[in-house]
Amino acid sequence: MAEDFNTRVIREFHENDGRVGEPFTGLPMILVHHVGAKSGAERIAPLRWFADGDRWVVVASAAGAPRHPAWFHNLMANPDVTAEIADGEGGVETVPVHASELDDADRDRVWTWIKENNGGFADYERKTDRRIPLVGLTRR
Repeated sequence: MAEDFNTRVIREFHENDGRVGEPFTGLPMILVHHVGAKSGAERIAPLRWFADGDRWVVVASAAGAPRHPAWFHNLMANPDVTAEIADGEGGVETVPVHASELDDADRDRVWTWIKENNGGFADYERKTDRRIPLVGLTRR
């Protein structure tokens, strides 16, 4: 049976000191370990991260799907999690973090920067009617 996309990215992350292949080649990645809001099951979400001051910001785009990704709901229900954070150059750090959705002003500022510097996210926004949330991860 073939690996699904997330399983492949997680495997590559662990095998290559945080570096993964397409479509994330050379980009800083994060593995967010979270707990299912309904199931209580432990899960891992491989995501691209963006620096904003002393926090890592992740985008709940779901590639422009009509619904927020499951990991977003899980983080809102259980915000104290662990993350494996890669810098894209072979450095990985495991950090206990607290997740919180960015407020409107912060979200608009960071989202504008992300879209201007990473065109794929602007494409995701065009695909959906929902407002794509941004989540800040800060050290606990």
